[in-house]
Amino acid sequence: MSATVSLTLSGVGRIYGPDFRGVLDLARAADDAGVDQIVVPDHVVMGSRTDRYPFGTFPYPPEEPWPEPLVVLAAMAAVTTRLRLSTGILIAPLRPAVLLAKTAATLDVLSGGRLDLGVGSGWQREEFWASDMGWADREQRLDDTVAACRVLWRDAPASFTSPTVSFADIWCRPAPAQAGGIPVWFGGGATERTARRIATLGDGWLPIAGTPVDEVASGIALLARECERAGRDPGAVGVRAGLAGVKGPDGRPDVERTLDAAAELVDLGVTGVSIALGRFVRAADEVAAFFDALGRASGVG
Repeated sequence: MSATVSLTLSGVGRIYGPDFRGVLDLARAADDAGVDQIVVPDHVVMGSRTDRYPFGTFPYPPEEPWPEPLVVLAAMAAVTTRLRLSTGILIAPLRPAVLLAKTAATLDVLSGGRLDLGVGSGWQREEFWASDMGWADREQRLDDTVAACRVLWRDAPASFTSPTVSFADIWCRPAPAQAGGIPVWFGGGATERTARRIATLGDGWLPIAGTPVDEVASGIALLARECERAGRDPGAVGVRAGLAGVKGPDGRPDVERTLDAAAELVDLGVTGVSIALGRFVRAADEVAAFFDALGRASGVG
């Protein structure tokens, strides 16, 4: 398969119970197995109204634990050597821009330049209210936060002015280890707004989980058009799509059949695919068999 393979860390409460240190063993196993990237999702808090999730049925109850992703990735960086480390997605408008820039740059340095930031605007009002953050302007704050981070990673001293984030003549060091700053991937639907945002500020697109193949195709076309308008090479912008679990004869999601379904996406221009651990693993003692199946199906390792 010509696409990168990412593993999204989901269902940690069910798999590891109250002791999350097992995710470090998981990261070691993914590193050894040749997985390209591990992805950690984000919710700062969770309200009771998961029925408001706008993209279908929310897969977890409100009490599901959501470890803070940048902390988790920092711990994973210490026990891995080659695996890229990503958020997917980090709700960037919940974090002050200067703090996010400093935290991400520090993690990038400590990991040897292995960090990717997958970001989005969030969907849960309660999460913003509990964080004392405005809900209505979150899209503007997403754009301003990413733009401010890029300036802080590049310039010393740095100055920036926008509707929601502004500063002048400040230093935010260390700078990221990666030349040009940390790659930023935006989550979102196959819309002109998402495509324009990526073309002007981003390095890649993260289609919303469950996006139909035809919508992924239209999103890639939109992204190519907006990149050309912005004077960018569309081929330099990545697309990482999540794969739904395809079931095998036993009625459970089958890794090989799931990855086989990725071929159509790759033909459309998808550069990476992600599979959610929680779709395939129900307990910690199933992790080793999962990586064996993944290696046979994808050729990683």
